[in-house]
Amino acid sequence: MADERFERTFVAIKPDAVNRGLVGDIISRFEKRGFKIIGMKLLHPTLEHAQKHYAEHVGKPFYNNLINFITEGPIVAMVLEGVNVIDISRKMMGTTDPQQAAPGTIRFDYAQIKECNVVHGSDSVESAEREIAIYFKPEELFDAKENDEDYFIRKYGHVEE
Repeated sequence: MADERFERTFVAIKPDAVNRGLVGDIISRFEKRGFKIIGMKLLHPTLEHAQKHYAEHVGKPFYNNLINFITEGPIVAMVLEGVNVIDISRKMMGTTDPQQAAPGTIRFDYAQIKECNVVHGSDSVESAEREIAIYFKPEELFDAKENDEDYFIRKYGHVEE
């Protein structure tokens, strides 16, 4: 029986973090936690991407700024897989407002203002599924078994003479 806590989430490293050269530092935090990256790409979100992604915020006062910001430059879009990855990755990111984020979280360490808070993460299984589908085709996601740190050693580690 599959572990119900094993899930996938969408994470975006936002344009401000890409511009500041923080991509490697942010990715390494998720990898060090043990989450597997099963999809990743650098892309410049289109208006269509942004509108689909932030559809739940239409009509809110910050919507236009959010759309303008996320389409300002490239993002790193990722799909992470792991046990309780949605909840844990959001805790790693910290609250939306970096001024309120706990020390040691990504937003506390790398962001200064709420409008440029370096990273996005899905807040539920449903949001993760919707957001993953906006940025990735199913064939662009890899099986976590092939992303296992020992996979290649087990497969190719023997020497034939």
